[in-house]
Amino acid sequence: MGTMKTITVMGATGSIGQSTLALVRQFPESFSIHALVAGSDAEGLAALTAEFRPKIIGLGDATKLDHLHEALDGIEVDIVGGEVACSKIAAMPVDIVVAGIVGIAGLPSVLAAVQAGQTIALANKEALVSAGGLVMAEAERCGAHILPVDSEHNAVFQCWQGWKGHGGRQVAQADTAALSHICLTASGGPFLETPLDHLANMTPQQAVRHPNWAMGQKISVDSATMMNKGLEVIEAYWLFDLRPDQIEVLIHPQQAVHGMVYFRDGSVVAQLAGPDMRTPISYALAWPDRLHWASARLDLAAMDQLTFASVDTRRFPGFALARQALCDGGAAPAILNAANEVAVAAFLQEKIGFTQIPAIIETVLGQSITLPIDHLDAVMAIDADARRVAAEAVTKNRRYLSL
Repeated sequence: MGTMKTITVMGATGSIGQSTLALVRQFPESFSIHALVAGSDAEGLAALTAEFRPKIIGLGDATKLDHLHEALDGIEVDIVGGEVACSKIAAMPVDIVVAGIVGIAGLPSVLAAVQAGQTIALANKEALVSAGGLVMAEAERCGAHILPVDSEHNAVFQCWQGWKGHGGRQVAQADTAALSHICLTASGGPFLETPLDHLANMTPQQAVRHPNWAMGQKISVDSATMMNKGLEVIEAYWLFDLRPDQIEVLIHPQQAVHGMVYFRDGSVVAQLAGPDMRTPISYALAWPDRLHWASARLDLAAMDQLTFASVDTRRFPGFALARQALCDGGAAPAILNAANEVAVAAFLQEKIGFTQIPAIIETVLGQSITLPIDHLDAVMAIDADARRVAAEAVTKNRRYLSL
């Protein structure tokens, strides 16, 4: 790599933030941390601040600012608290903003970074799911550059040299005519082989045991329902400017292949890597170069075989709901995302059963308000209403469970 890049990490104490900082730790000559932002982990943020010495840090939970100040006694750094102040950090000029805040909570900072014309390593899929049209329109207006960090979208980024992300080419110049479709792969989660009539009895502890990846609880449950892949289809729709029918998903339990691009001349280009988020993050951080960090090769011989299968929507009804929400358009994806976040939280708290997650989402999709998504307040209003309806559905389902 050439000159040192300055980085802001949103969601610094989460899994994406930790993987990003592991790479920064490994390449101190290539990256410098300008800012770190966390949600509520004051102690974790303080420890990272002491190590990386950023110029400014932010904590979303302003009630814990006193604790943060105490933990940083003697360390000179600007400290801010609250969502608005943290979003302003994302707009401060740097070479790369890593958007790693999970859920709809990450949307304000993503939009702030976009409107500031930043280069954004996007790991927050919900920002595009809930407000893809708004985010991408603002990116074009403000000259922002979005690099995908989700492993599947990053795979397409690496395989499709004609995509607008390469060389900063605009959508109209992207070589879409040569492309047939793309394929995102899915592990199938921990319940891929579980008998269908046993799914209702699956526990949160079982659902978070992902067979390949070490992830947070929410995204692990999304993998078990395959809602994560449905959300990724919606994300891919906005990122790559493709039709819904040009985005295929195959279940690939070995998770060696992360994504494929099918061209109209019959060629298929695939990206393979181990289950380590440092691979897609490093590609986004170093782009258009690559970091030489991986010490172990992907051992295909040790895997014995690579298998692929279509998605069974009887086993994964949430995936079908996401597909339908994309086709319905408008506010439907934002409603889907909000309902899913509420339903997953309720499942993790053992308020509802596993198979009630998609049932609640379907209920909310049929009952929530719809508004044009043309500004952040509209997105948040849709999100709030969908959460209200979802909470009511959770309460109703809890009552049925107790009968």
